[in-house]
Parts: sequence; structure tokens; C-alpha cells
Amino acid sequence: MAGHAAVLEDDSLLSRLERTLFKLETLLALISGIAVFFLMVLAVISVGGRNFFNQPVPGYIDWIEQAMPLIAFMGIAYTQRLGGHIRMDMVIGTLSGRWLWAAEFVGTFLILVLMILLVWGSWAHFQRSFDWNAPLWSRDSSMDIALPLWPAKLLAPVAFSVLCVRLVLQLWGYGRAFVLGLVEPVAVPLVQSAAEQAAAEAETVSDGED
Repeated sequence: MAGHAAVLEDDSLLSRLERTLFKLETLLALISGIAVFFLMVLAVISVGGRNFFNQPVPGYIDWIEQAMPLIAFMGIAYTQRLGGHIRMDMVIGTLSGRWLWAAEFVGTFLILVLMILLVWGSWAHFQRSFDWNAPLWSRDSSMDIALPLWPAKLLAPVAFSVLCVRLVLQLWGYGRAFVLGLVEPVAVPLVQSAAEQAAAEAETVSDGED
């Protein structure tokens, strides 16, 4: 399962690159959250229009389909940075030191291989939809109001590519920790105990009150 994690920082090149990437990941996650909010607003408008004016939002389902990649994929790298994805800790949790970093390195490398394949496949899927010479540059469209589908299909390889960069940085961090025998490496998610989580949340609340 996933645990709450912290990411340490320092003045190293790896940490600086990680922080720069995190700004992009935060922006993408924010866009995803805004998409969720606007879908909620759209649902209220559509239901209200149907009940009071007998006129729902035209192409409501089409707009939901277009927004799904925003919700599903834009925050995937942000979640990886925070160690929020579901994973099995039964074995990893028993390891420490170089064995832990070696196991994390292998697991992250396998994820990276999978994501590279998904980038390749999703990019090919986008290319089948996009055409410079077609109306709205689209070879296909939604069924109701004919929205072009290529923008939604482009979001998958973009989000997966950002995740690949995140995984490369984490491989760097785990590899560095393994070679140097570090206890708390930077740029990788470090799982926190319940007490550490509570202390971090309390610090966040106290900072917000100041």
C-alpha cells in the first residue's frame, strides 16, 4: 500500500532539478484539480437546465470524455513525487540501507520501462487522431457535438513523459544513495511513520496560523 512520504532537499544538482520539475508537476496537478471543479459546475448547470428549462448542456457527455485525461493523468507525476501511488510495502518495509535503495531502484526502473512503452503507445494513438490537413486537425471526433479528440489523446503522452522524467530523477537519487550508503537521500520519497506524519501536519497548521 502507499504510505505518506517526505522528499528531502539540499543544494545538489539533483535536488535543484527535482525542485524545478516539482513546480511543473504542481502546475499540472492544479490544472487537474481545476478540471474537476469545472466538471462539477458543468454537472450542476446541466442538471439545473434539464430540470428547470428542459435544456441540458449540449454535448455534456462529450465534455466529460474530453476532461477525463486531465483528471486521470495530469497529477500522476505529482503523486509519484510524493510517494502516493499504491504499492506493496510488505517486502520493502523490511529492508534498510543499501538493500532498500537497491530494491527501490529496481522497482522504479521497471516502472520507467513500462511508462516509456506507454508513452510510445499513447503517442502513436494521438498520431492516428491528428492530421494537419483535416478540419480542426482531427481525424476523429466525439459523437454528440463533434469535438476533436486529439487534444485529449495528446494529454496522455505528455503526462507520461513528465512521469518518466520524475522516474529518471528518482533512479538517480536511489542509485546515489546505494553507492554512497546514504541514510536519507534527497529527491526520493521517504516513507514517514505515523508520528512523523502527525508532526509534519501539525507544523503545516501552525505555519498557516502564523
